[in-house]
Amino acid sequence: MATMSRVKSRNGTPLNSLELLYNISRELAAALDLRTVLQRVLSLSMKNVGAVNGSIIILDENGQPVESAIIVGDTLHDRTTPQLREIFQRGLAGWVASHKDAVLIDDTSQDARWLRRPDDEQSKTGPKSAVATPILARDQLVGVITLVHPTTRFFKPEHLNLVKAIADQAGIAVINARLYTESQRQARVMTALANSAAAITGSLNLEEVLQHILEQISQALRVDVVSLALIDPRQNELVFRASTGKHSQNVAGIRLKMGQGIAGWVAQEGQGVIVLDVNKDPRFYGEVDKQTGFKTRAIAAAPIHWREQVIGILEALNPADDIFEPDALLVLTGIGGLAGSAIRHAQLFEALQAAHQRYHDLFEDSIDPIFITDWSGAIVEANRQVELITGFDSKSLRKKSIGQFGVVESGMVGEDFSALTAGETISYETSISTRYGHPVPVQVNVRKVQIEGVYHLQWILHDISERKKLETLQNDLISMIYHDLRSPLANVVSSLDVLETMLPLEDDPALRSLLNIAVRSTERIQRLTNALLDIRRLEAGQSVIHPQAISPGQLIQEALETIQPASETKKQEILVDLPTDLPEIWVDGDMIRRVLINLLENAVKYTSSESQVLLGARCNAPDLEVYVQDNGPGIPDSERERIFDKFWRLHEKTEHRGYGLGLAYCRLAVEAHGGRIWVESEPGEGACFKFTLPIAAKAPETTGKASN
Repeated sequence: MATMSRVKSRNGTPLNSLELLYNISRELAAALDLRTVLQRVLSLSMKNVGAVNGSIIILDENGQPVESAIIVGDTLHDRTTPQLREIFQRGLAGWVASHKDAVLIDDTSQDARWLRRPDDEQSKTGPKSAVATPILARDQLVGVITLVHPTTRFFKPEHLNLVKAIADQAGIAVINARLYTESQRQARVMTALANSAAAITGSLNLEEVLQHILEQISQALRVDVVSLALIDPRQNELVFRASTGKHSQNVAGIRLKMGQGIAGWVAQEGQGVIVLDVNKDPRFYGEVDKQTGFKTRAIAAAPIHWREQVIGILEALNPADDIFEPDALLVLTGIGGLAGSAIRHAQLFEALQAAHQRYHDLFEDSIDPIFITDWSGAIVEANRQVELITGFDSKSLRKKSIGQFGVVESGMVGEDFSALTAGETISYETSISTRYGHPVPVQVNVRKVQIEGVYHLQWILHDISERKKLETLQNDLISMIYHDLRSPLANVVSSLDVLETMLPLEDDPALRSLLNIAVRSTERIQRLTNALLDIRRLEAGQSVIHPQAISPGQLIQEALETIQPASETKKQEILVDLPTDLPEIWVDGDMIRRVLINLLENAVKYTSSESQVLLGARCNAPDLEVYVQDNGPGIPDSERERIFDKFWRLHEKTEHRGYGLGLAYCRLAVEAHGGRIWVESEPGEGACFKFTLPIAAKAPETTGKASN
């Protein structure tokens, strides 16, 4: 503690130092705000020692200026200025702080510790007298008081002692005020963050969330402009989405590469930064100012985090007096943390809303009826097409179950829909009952779907009325052709047999040729009518009529004799690859002969002239495998299963036309014998049709039921 003494006030009246310090202590104890404490300490010091100018600088734990007050004459300056920082670093206050010792200067022009400025010239204020003392609290340096009088040798040792005594009193007051200010600052930060959290999370609309974020930062930091940019992961770029202040309309859409500019650096490094003079920072990217028409002087930027990942940045530009509040970066970083979750939640909500809208549009605009049911079959939702096809309105439909419409095939979907739990789509054909009493044929596609986190069943019904009508017409036509052709065809065959015995065929080759053509044509028509009959019979589930053990070589030879005239016309060669020890097969000879003829006819039809067709068989116990290979255009992957369907023809431009019955008959006939038929093909490299038949020694009892 400095030595107590009696001093004179500026008007010359003596004051007891103890009384003075008591009054100063009371003055300081009445204030908690740091700036108020600084102003009172400085004002009391100047008043009691007669100083004209004075400054008080407060330091942080690292010895750096954080707050100040300056009185010049009757004018108070309560902001730390660049000039004051320079004085502290190079002038008397800096020397006092580094030495922690008080100093009295009689003539500032004669002391190197005094930082001379233009106003120290003789033509202006000239030399001065100054005292300076450190402000200590428990041996901790918290600041420096400097007092100045325009007259040299004005201050005496007793003045210095008094200033030191005031500084001692001020030390604890400054510490308390600094703690109070820090607590207030933290309270402001927490309040700002709490208010920001409430405002930012108050909406799930992305644009509203972005606007709330910017508003909260603007209120907390008092800056000219606040901008927000999000990372575009596809382009690995920052895209500015929103901005406040002048020229804000020019900001949206601006893109920066990661690492480009201060904003790009923050996004890349994931840490905040304050730059008080952007022109002195090499990271600053001035092109953005050119695009927006805004002049950036100072910037604070912080990353926006979501789950430890940087998804964007916040930046605040040009604070008041170009000085950011001490807690500016803390506030910006805190709001950035809140913003990450709010932005991501809004994005996810918008994506969910969009998905719901797409689903709703697809659901309502679908041309097919769609039911949504729970796992008990109760109807939860139904689209407009369901109302049209059933005749029930949506309210009535929600009171019903899917089973009431007759579309549930327990053999397909399982008891309690157990076959659908794996997530597979199950398809089948049935009819839906309607309010009007007439069923509508439909194809049902049912599968498990998840809606708002709960699994439901989706039933998509495709109206196949037109297809069924067409199939009925086709079947009626087949039936008519079969019945109308059978009787006259039998007469033609009988007539040809009679003509063969009556005409001198051996003496007239031309007549023999004509008769052979007629016979082959009638045989072909007979095969067609028999195939039509067999198709109807096998589709009805009837069994093979006349199975017996027969040599495959015999059937192949008979088929070759039938097809030979057509292959000779195209100058084709049919190569036969048959092992000599092939076992007999258990089949209806006429049906399998027609299968071979159909496959050979197709091979000859699609194989180019003067080429080869390969026919072969091999034993692959317990079956015999037969194959027919051509060198035609081949069959696309998408058609390989459907070519065996009735009335199906390849969707390719070709001069070869058919009725789509030959391969359908082959499939039904082979499967009725317990075998299977398939095709192996590469587009442009021909096709190889293969089928299997049971060997006679191990022939199973055939059921004759063909699959559709």
